[in-house]
Amino acid sequence: MTPHTVTAQGAPAHLPWKLHEPGASGEGSRLHQVITAAQAQDRCALGMYLPVGYPNRVAGMDALHLLAQSADVIELGIPYADGVLDGPVIQQASQTALDAGFRIEDLFAAARELSSSSRAALVVMSYWQPLHAYGPLRFATAAAAAGIDAVLIPDLPIEEAAPWTAAARATGRGTIPLVSHRTQPDRLARTVAAATGMLYAAATDGVTGNPQPVSSRLPGLITQLRSLTSLPIAAGIGISTPAQARTAAAWADVVVVGSAVIRRMQASPRAQTAAAAAAGRDFAAALRPRTHHTTREATR
Repeated sequence: MTPHTVTAQGAPAHLPWKLHEPGASGEGSRLHQVITAAQAQDRCALGMYLPVGYPNRVAGMDALHLLAQSADVIELGIPYADGVLDGPVIQQASQTALDAGFRIEDLFAAARELSSSSRAALVVMSYWQPLHAYGPLRFATAAAAAGIDAVLIPDLPIEEAAPWTAAARATGRGTIPLVSHRTQPDRLARTVAAATGMLYAAATDGVTGNPQPVSSRLPGLITQLRSLTSLPIAAGIGISTPAQARTAAAWADVVVVGSAVIRRMQASPRAQTAAAAAAGRDFAAALRPRTHHTTREATR
């Protein structure tokens, strides 16, 4: 019997989970530590996404440092021109970073700096082509040295993931799959079985930054995932407002915000880093425990 909180509507605020893979962003990793710490505070962890090098190397690094003051997890995006999951906001930000001269080494430099200066766990979001071109084992080795816990590759199907998963296992890095309510049950089971570190559930339908509300199918998806794994579950894609983050946090262990941060930066071209910092504070405040939560006993 494990106590946890529920919302006034009866949705579990965050369910108990256990990481059992110390060699793959499991127990002992910073990712494990920050999610555990958030749950000890009776709240969902906050993840913040930003493409590395946006809007340029210097301002982008400043923004990441400021986001890390509010976030439990920093999701470092590798800018890529053909991201199938990226909406217009992230597409534009990625192109801006590429135009400013982003190189893959900038990712590792940013990770080393953040890892040594903040408590935030670091994960990477990248499409497969940049990792494939760099070399999976070479990338995973550099990621480990830079303090990156895990990698999300949204366009890498499970049937083609062996080169990456082998490299990740060899270096103790986590593999975070992206799943949605459209994922067929047999495929979902195989995808979840290959995951290490964390799972990522689509909170809305469509590309990043879409204006839709949090999907009514998210609770069912996360419940289904919890029946298949004890790994923590993040929810992201389309979390545009603090209110939406609060909704997704009723079910997920981590809520990830990306396009909403970039929009604020774009809206304040002369104060982009300050805008990023304000976004981090606002979303972090939305995930603080609320006084009208009630406690009950529940079993896994």
